[in-house]
Amino acid sequence: MKTVIKKGRVVDPGQGREQILDVLIVDGIVARIAEAIDEADAEIIDARGMVVAPGLIDIHVHLRDPGQEYKEDIVSGTRAAAAGGFTAVACMPNTAPVNDTLAVTEYIRNRALHEGLVRVYPIGAITKGLRGETLTEMGELAAGGCVAFSDDGRWIADGDLMRRALEYVKPFGVPLMTHAEDTTVSAGGVMNEGFVATDLGLKGIPWVAEDAAVFRDVMLAALTGTRLHVCHISTRGSVDILRNAKKAGIGVTGEVTPHHFTLTEEAVRGYDTNAKMSPPLRTEEDLEAIRQGLADGTIDVIATDHAPHHRDEKNVEFNLALNGIVGLETALSLTLALVGKGILTLPQALAKLTSAPARVLSLPGGSLREGSAADIVIFDPQRKWTVDPQLFQSKSRNTPFAGRQLEGVVCRTLVGGRTVFRRL
Repeated sequence: MKTVIKKGRVVDPGQGREQILDVLIVDGIVARIAEAIDEADAEIIDARGMVVAPGLIDIHVHLRDPGQEYKEDIVSGTRAAAAGGFTAVACMPNTAPVNDTLAVTEYIRNRALHEGLVRVYPIGAITKGLRGETLTEMGELAAGGCVAFSDDGRWIADGDLMRRALEYVKPFGVPLMTHAEDTTVSAGGVMNEGFVATDLGLKGIPWVAEDAAVFRDVMLAALTGTRLHVCHISTRGSVDILRNAKKAGIGVTGEVTPHHFTLTEEAVRGYDTNAKMSPPLRTEEDLEAIRQGLADGTIDVIATDHAPHHRDEKNVEFNLALNGIVGLETALSLTLALVGKGILTLPQALAKLTSAPARVLSLPGGSLREGSAADIVIFDPQRKWTVDPQLFQSKSRNTPFAGRQLEGVVCRTLVGGRTVFRRL
């Protein structure tokens, strides 16, 4: 089977390519990229005026499967991913049961293989039951397909255990991903500590809860020589710690979510539970530091932390609402807003959604190199749309961006050359 994507603006950050080109796909593989390709028996996709890029890769997603399929499952989650231009996602282990055994890892991989629309890579738990007490059999899980390890949602407070985890995982060549939050400092807070929290009468979470945790884990990474990935950075202090660690040659990478580079704590006003998340939305100063960290390369990856919840889990008092928002279907547009503001170039923005996440987790994909799988997103960078959660492919609707007008519309997503999403 042959397909030619014609006259699109091919942007492939991994190869430093940005040019109007044709892309030939043969049997699911990128066969050739050239200025003009004529194949009489090929399907033609007209991409004039659109960007053709490697399929996006999200290394921080909650698919809720197994155990919480009323919020999301592998089918609906991968459908949402495809609608957002993602051709691969890595799913966090806080399922029910937790992905801390080979049986759960195999369940995720098998279901994704047979029912998923995009590629799914499991992330295994660092500790059994995410309890922060006993290490999992990380060697067995890595051999079974886990591409990283995390107790996401929980910080491993025991420093000796975290050190042993870093030492244990090192021979397997995969990173640990840390949810950096010292809960003895955050102590039941529900939003960022500051004027807005005081004004709303809500208990705040100070910046030091994150910064102290990031600093300790970075120092343990330096001690052990193991790769560490810092999830969902939200403070200017964390950006500085990461920047200095990289200058010192420590093997650390970091990610930020679109909501943390777009929104501040002001979004909580009105007690909007869709703006309740962990880590919380911070200040304008933190937001600017995050944008600078993206621009100067301190922050490697943009990841969604896609966290679907049922409406009944959000339609409660702010203190009781669960943390998190859905993000797969808005991520590209929110990232393109950084391009519109001149903070990132288009290749820089796409690198943080393609080649960089592929590099951090050593995943295939992230490039349109000839001979690679034809995982491709085609999008119109200037087309406007209004966020309507009722139209999401996800089962859940918990987003603070409802009603917001954004630019950048995914027109088609291909995985292995097969169209898995198409917007007419």
